[in-house]
Amino acid sequence: MKIEGSGVIVAGGGSGLGNVTAQALRAAGARVGVLDMKQGAWDGPFAEADVADADSIERAFDALAPATGQLRVLLNTTGAGHSGLSAGPGRKVTAEGFRRVLDVNTLGSFLLAQAAAERMIPSAADDQGERGVIINTSSIVAQEGQIGTAAYAAAKGGIDAMTLPLAREFARYGIRVLTIAPGIYETPMFSNAKGPMVDWLREQVQFPDRPGHASEFAEAVLHLVHNRMFNGTTFRIDGAYRVPPGRSDWWVD
Repeated sequence: MKIEGSGVIVAGGGSGLGNVTAQALRAAGARVGVLDMKQGAWDGPFAEADVADADSIERAFDALAPATGQLRVLLNTTGAGHSGLSAGPGRKVTAEGFRRVLDVNTLGSFLLAQAAAERMIPSAADDQGERGVIINTSSIVAQEGQIGTAAYAAAKGGIDAMTLPLAREFARYGIRVLTIAPGIYETPMFSNAKGPMVDWLREQVQFPDRPGHASEFAEAVLHLVHNRMFNGTTFRIDGAYRVPPGRSDWWVD
């Protein structure tokens, strides 16, 4: 998919990986709009939306349409967490918290993909028959969740699981569906975190021996958008990071 001139919506582009990638896509010539709960650091076209609510997504897409034009690329970097022990002393995971993580991460990813596809399907295909690219963001925790991440791992695992079925369904329209599963990245949320678990997480990255930079995530997104043969799978970008089990006592106050 040609990036220059293409309409792009970045869900979660107000901060973190989404914001840096939205800026990189704009610098590459895309017509970028952002939807998020807060505009944050994004200084371009913006619409507020709760990705767990289909009507909210529809309103945001419609509001951004004049700025983006025909939608060609959706990047979803939204997410919510709910961590802690699931049973026994120090139990913190609740049904309400688990449900909200599923609503934002899993249901939200599906609703965004659905809304994007509905807008891509009626459009004219390019000279290769392509109409659009949908990229969700999972996590390596979906495959190797440490102690205390049951809710988050389940929610991100749902994103991985829907990738191939949606890619197969949307293939007849020339729409690709992909998922990126990052390791740990130097976003403000992670960089400002402290404690033994954070130090332990940093030590797991093999090479480069550091957390990833948001610009490296953005580079991966631009390449996936450009290369038509990437479709229907989840790509790890983690510096050979593999998550060990962790420790239960990190979650006990």
